[in-house]
Amino acid sequence: MSSSSQSPSPFVFSPSQIWDGNDGSWSTFILRIGTPAQTFRVLPSTAGQEIFVPVPEGCLPSDPQNCGELRGVYPFRGQQTGFQSNQSSTWKLIGLYDLVLERNLNYSGNGMYGLENVGLMVDGDVTLENQIVAGIATKDFYLGILGLGPKPSNFSDFENPQPSLMQTLRDKDMIPSLSYAYTAGAPYHIPKALGSLTLGGFDQSKFDAPSSPIPFPFSSDDSRSLSVGIQGITAFNTLEGTITLSDASNPILALIDSTVPHLWLPRSVCDKFEAALGLAYDPHTDFYLFNNSSTYDTFLRNKPSVVITLGNDNDPSKLVRITLPSAAFDLHASYPIYANSTSYFPIRRAANDSQYTLGRAFLQEAYVIADYERSSFSVHQVRDGPHEADIIAIHPPGSQQGTPPEPPPISSKRTLSTGAIVGISIGSTLAVILLAALLYMYFRKIRVVATLELRHEGEPPDSDIVHQDRDPGEEAMGEPRYEMEETRSEMAHSVDPTKPGNTQVELDSPGLYLLSDDARRHELPGSDVRSPIPAIVIH
Repeated sequence: MSSSSQSPSPFVFSPSQIWDGNDGSWSTFILRIGTPAQTFRVLPSTAGQEIFVPVPEGCLPSDPQNCGELRGVYPFRGQQTGFQSNQSSTWKLIGLYDLVLERNLNYSGNGMYGLENVGLMVDGDVTLENQIVAGIATKDFYLGILGLGPKPSNFSDFENPQPSLMQTLRDKDMIPSLSYAYTAGAPYHIPKALGSLTLGGFDQSKFDAPSSPIPFPFSSDDSRSLSVGIQGITAFNTLEGTITLSDASNPILALIDSTVPHLWLPRSVCDKFEAALGLAYDPHTDFYLFNNSSTYDTFLRNKPSVVITLGNDNDPSKLVRITLPSAAFDLHASYPIYANSTSYFPIRRAANDSQYTLGRAFLQEAYVIADYERSSFSVHQVRDGPHEADIIAIHPPGSQQGTPPEPPPISSKRTLSTGAIVGISIGSTLAVILLAALLYMYFRKIRVVATLELRHEGEPPDSDIVHQDRDPGEEAMGEPRYEMEETRSEMAHSVDPTKPGNTQVELDSPGLYLLSDDARRHELPGSDVRSPIPAIVIH
């Protein structure tokens, strides 16, 4: 907590030091849920704003004996299967609702929603009360989720929208702004590069700061804020040599989304990957596998790399290139996707443009900085090798802390003293105001004379001349407003237990039961409707 005269420092969220996942090896982060605290390893979500943790109903006798451990659950009172809400004195049940997150990618599931105490890191001193937490049984989200978005959650039977964890941290003055920076980490680096998550700032040591950072504006669709154009995808050292995999005349608008591991791309791009790398499409899982052991050996020997070029137009000065080595695509999937660990290549066929996504595999080599108070973000190539952390705060617009107006700031170094900077800023501002006032009086006089002349000759006044007087500097001097459009309508997911293939399984918890048609579909039923989340305005 900071004093009123000084901005708080960014919160550096230390990773768990453990690599988890059934669709790859991912650097996780620790949350403490409830009173007394139950501990979970979770993955950050750049697309969501809620917290998901597994519940015991998600682990059945048919699952591996260490199901809870595989899903990031730490032991609690002799059990390691999931969040036990009845063991927490601070749990306040809201109800069962559709998770909604990743519905466009055909992820499904219900959550047992409630308000709960949430602590950050296993030994952290930050604990927030009354945070939205959803207990999940579905294995579509195998590990728990930490949503990084600021949107509130709203429910049909809950009158007031509940703030997200990020908004709570900002409201309590625990972070300097609604912003974060994240990279997923890379287990194939030597030494292994753990994930990095900073709330309210970024770690400049994670990338080479460009002389002119390239900010991308948020999408007008607030469910896909971190959308950016893919201007090109080029692969090197493939079976076909160097090959362009995307159509330069048809850019792909993709969402950067750490919730999912894959790169969801047009079928035409996937087909080119398939031919160039010797892949085979598995229609049962929609995954791409290697044709055979010989093809996989060739992949390991040739070490093909892929360069993804990002930008909202083809201006070379506004393009960002992220290089992914072959190891970034050499992932392994296990239960319940495959019975045994299986090598796969993390691309997926997108059915339409709403599915175009750059997931965690991309974020192994990319560092994203999102600034919700300026509605923009930037993407950077991750630096190889360990470096001493250099944490930089992102201050809100209009702050006196020295954050440049164009996000993100790229350097903490100053060539002038703070006093000199403030003096120059004040002098420049006064000069601009004085000049604006003189120009306003001069042009206003001219426009009044022109109006009188036109009216004298019997001509109707021009619409640009007849207007309400307003100080031309009024809008420019005011603080900008950043809005998120009201676009999300959350409907409950329900499954008919009489539908063929579904099996009803009784649970220990009264009133709850599972519906499953295979090992991947364990679910909590729900019939409630979530109302649309209202737009919020950040000043």
